[in-house]
Amino acid sequence: MTVPPTRFTRRSAPEWQTRLDDLAFRVTRMGETERPFSHVDFPPGPATYHCRCCTEPLFDASARFDPGCCGWPAFSRPLGPAKLREVADDAWCLCRTEVRCANCDAHLGHVFADGPQPTGLRYCINGVALHHVPK
Repeated sequence: MTVPPTRFTRRSAPEWQTRLDDLAFRVTRMGETERPFSHVDFPPGPATYHCRCCTEPLFDASARFDPGCCGWPAFSRPLGPAKLREVADDAWCLCRTEVRCANCDAHLGHVFADGPQPTGLRYCINGVALHHVPK
Protein backbone atom coordinates (compact mmCIF):
# COMPACT_ATOMS: atom_id res chain seq x y z
CA MET A 1 0.00 0.00 0.00
CA THR A 2 1.38 3.40 -0.95
CA VAL A 3 0.92 6.08 1.65
CA PRO A 4 0.68 9.68 0.44
CA PRO A 5 3.21 12.01 2.05
CA THR A 6 1.97 14.01 5.00
CA ARG A 7 3.37 17.05 6.72
CA PHE A 8 5.05 14.62 9.13
CA THR A 9 6.99 12.60 6.55
CA ARG A 10 8.37 15.80 5.03
CA ARG A 11 10.19 16.73 8.23
CA SER A 12 13.96 16.54 8.08
CA ALA A 13 16.06 14.47 10.46
CA PRO A 14 17.14 17.58 12.41
CA GLU A 15 13.48 18.60 12.80
CA TRP A 16 12.61 15.14 14.16
CA GLN A 17 15.61 15.28 16.50
CA THR A 18 14.28 18.46 18.10
CA ARG A 19 10.88 16.81 18.68
CA LEU A 20 12.00 13.40 19.99
CA ASP A 21 14.46 12.20 22.61
CA ASP A 22 17.50 10.29 21.33
CA LEU A 23 16.09 6.76 21.75
CA ALA A 24 12.68 7.65 20.26
CA PHE A 25 14.45 9.26 17.28
CA ARG A 26 16.72 6.26 16.68
CA VAL A 27 13.80 3.79 16.92
CA THR A 28 11.08 5.66 15.03
CA ARG A 29 13.10 7.53 12.42
CA MET A 30 16.20 5.31 12.01
CA GLY A 31 14.49 1.91 12.38
CA GLU A 32 16.41 0.74 15.43
CA THR A 33 14.89 -1.41 18.19
CA GLU A 34 14.85 -0.65 21.87
CA ARG A 35 16.29 -3.29 24.18
CA PRO A 36 13.72 -5.86 25.34
CA PHE A 37 12.11 -5.07 28.71
CA SER A 38 13.62 -1.55 28.62
CA HIS A 39 10.48 0.48 27.86
CA VAL A 40 8.47 2.16 30.57
CA ASP A 41 5.67 -0.21 31.52
CA PHE A 42 2.30 1.21 30.58
CA PRO A 43 -0.31 1.22 33.36
CA PRO A 44 -3.29 -1.13 33.03
CA GLY A 45 -6.76 0.12 32.26
CA PRO A 46 -8.67 1.64 29.36
CA ALA A 47 -6.33 3.58 27.10
CA THR A 48 -5.31 4.31 23.56
CA TYR A 49 -1.74 4.01 22.32
CA HIS A 50 -0.71 6.79 19.94
CA CYS A 51 2.28 7.19 17.63
CA ARG A 52 5.04 9.02 19.51
CA CYS A 53 5.86 11.08 16.40
CA CYS A 54 2.52 12.27 15.05
CA THR A 55 0.05 11.40 17.88
CA GLU A 56 -2.08 9.27 15.54
CA PRO A 57 -4.10 6.74 17.63
CA LEU A 58 -2.87 3.25 16.65
CA PHE A 59 -3.90 0.65 19.24
CA ASP A 60 -6.52 0.24 21.96
CA ALA A 61 -5.67 -1.28 25.35
CA SER A 62 -8.35 -3.94 24.75
CA ALA A 63 -6.08 -5.41 22.03
CA ARG A 64 -3.02 -5.54 24.28
CA PHE A 65 -1.92 -8.93 25.62
CA ASP A 66 0.95 -10.48 27.54
CA PRO A 67 3.26 -12.07 24.97
CA GLY A 68 5.28 -13.90 27.60
CA CYS A 69 9.02 -13.35 27.36
CA CYS A 70 8.92 -11.25 24.17
CA GLY A 71 10.09 -8.07 25.94
CA TRP A 72 8.00 -5.52 24.02
CA PRO A 73 4.35 -4.43 24.22
CA ALA A 74 2.14 -6.69 22.09
CA PHE A 75 -1.22 -6.06 20.47
CA SER A 76 -3.50 -8.41 18.53
CA ARG A 77 -4.84 -5.74 16.16
CA PRO A 78 -4.52 -2.03 15.33
CA LEU A 79 -7.43 0.39 15.68
CA GLY A 80 -8.02 0.03 11.94
CA PRO A 81 -6.35 -1.43 8.85
CA ALA A 82 -5.39 2.01 7.52
CA LYS A 83 -3.50 2.92 10.72
CA LEU A 84 -0.40 0.86 9.90
CA ARG A 85 1.76 0.20 6.88
CA GLU A 86 3.57 -3.12 6.50
CA VAL A 87 6.99 -3.40 4.86
CA ALA A 88 9.05 -6.52 4.10
CA ASP A 89 12.13 -6.58 6.36
CA ASP A 90 14.97 -8.99 5.59
CA ALA A 91 17.56 -7.38 7.88
CA TRP A 92 19.57 -9.66 10.13
CA CYS A 93 18.95 -12.54 7.66
CA LEU A 94 15.36 -12.82 8.90
CA CYS A 95 12.15 -12.60 6.86
CA ARG A 96 9.92 -10.35 8.95
CA THR A 97 7.19 -7.79 8.39
CA GLU A 98 7.98 -4.33 9.68
CA VAL A 99 5.12 -2.16 10.94
CA ARG A 100 5.15 1.60 10.35
CA CYS A 101 2.71 4.38 11.21
CA ALA A 102 0.71 5.01 8.04
CA ASN A 103 0.45 8.71 8.90
CA CYS A 104 4.10 9.64 9.51
CA ASP A 105 6.07 6.53 8.48
CA ALA A 106 7.55 6.02 11.96
CA HIS A 107 9.08 2.58 12.56
CA LEU A 108 6.99 0.94 15.29
CA GLY A 109 8.09 -2.70 15.35
CA HIS A 110 7.09 -5.93 13.62
CA VAL A 111 4.03 -8.16 13.20
CA PHE A 112 4.17 -11.94 13.61
CA ALA A 113 1.63 -14.71 12.98
CA ASP A 114 1.86 -16.19 16.49
CA GLY A 115 -0.67 -14.08 18.37
CA PRO A 116 -3.99 -14.92 20.02
CA GLN A 117 -7.21 -15.58 18.16
CA PRO A 118 -9.25 -14.29 16.47
CA THR A 119 -6.52 -12.45 14.50
CA GLY A 120 -3.62 -14.80 15.21
CA LEU A 121 -1.34 -11.76 14.98
CA ARG A 122 1.19 -10.30 17.41
CA TYR A 123 2.08 -6.69 16.78
CA CYS A 124 5.38 -6.47 18.66
CA ILE A 125 5.82 -2.72 19.16
CA ASN A 126 8.66 -0.69 20.62
CA GLY A 127 7.34 0.96 23.78
CA VAL A 128 9.30 4.13 23.03
CA ALA A 129 7.37 4.48 19.73
CA LEU A 130 4.07 4.74 21.61
CA HIS A 131 2.40 7.35 23.77
CA HIS A 132 -0.08 5.93 26.33
CA VAL A 133 -3.28 8.00 26.63
CA PRO A 134 -5.63 6.85 29.43
CA LYS A 135 -9.35 7.03 28.64
